[in-house]
Amino acid sequence: MRIRLADEADAARIRAIYAPIVEETVISFEEDPPSEAEMADRIAETVRRYPWIVFEVQNGDGEGDETDGEIGGYAYAGRHREREAYRWSVDVSVYVAESYRRRGVGRGLYESLVEILRFQGFCNAYAGISLPNPASVALHESLGFEQVGVYESVGYKHGAWHDVGWWQRRLRERPEHPDPPRPLTEVAGTAAFETALGEGESAVEG
Repeated sequence: MRIRLADEADAARIRAIYAPIVEETVISFEEDPPSEAEMADRIAETVRRYPWIVFEVQNGDGEGDETDGEIGGYAYAGRHREREAYRWSVDVSVYVAESYRRRGVGRGLYESLVEILRFQGFCNAYAGISLPNPASVALHESLGFEQVGVYESVGYKHGAWHDVGWWQRRLRERPEHPDPPRPLTEVAGTAAFETALGEGESAVEG
């Protein structure tokens, strides 16, 4: 088992996790799942600046293709808002395949994601959760996220209006004069990055 960076070759397996969430739940406010090509584009665009990571169970002896295993979940960060003063803040999301839930995969992915974001120099992480979703709320709060507000009846899907709660986690102290966060392409592959990437692996049950 390992946590690693996602790439475009993971698009089909990531889509397989995400599509039923779009189609069957209000966890995502998308109404139509992205195609495999669209998912690949999203991954490629994200990892120019922000982390997109996957939890992978490698097949066989782990030799061969670097992306030949089963993906049990994924997490990523993205821009919080467009204007430049927001650039030290990110939105974060995690999705876990049904067969890997309640095994610590979501926690492990988030622990790695938070460490990477901290290493890049981001200060705040925000998570939007469509309500009710007690499992997601419990996960985020166990990881230090605190609720900061609720958008009431902000989305309409599957014949009903839905609230979205927002949770915030401080990633590090906020400097008086912060340097801009470093893009993922600048830090990926460094020893400190690899340490951050593996931070959450021990949280996952074997």
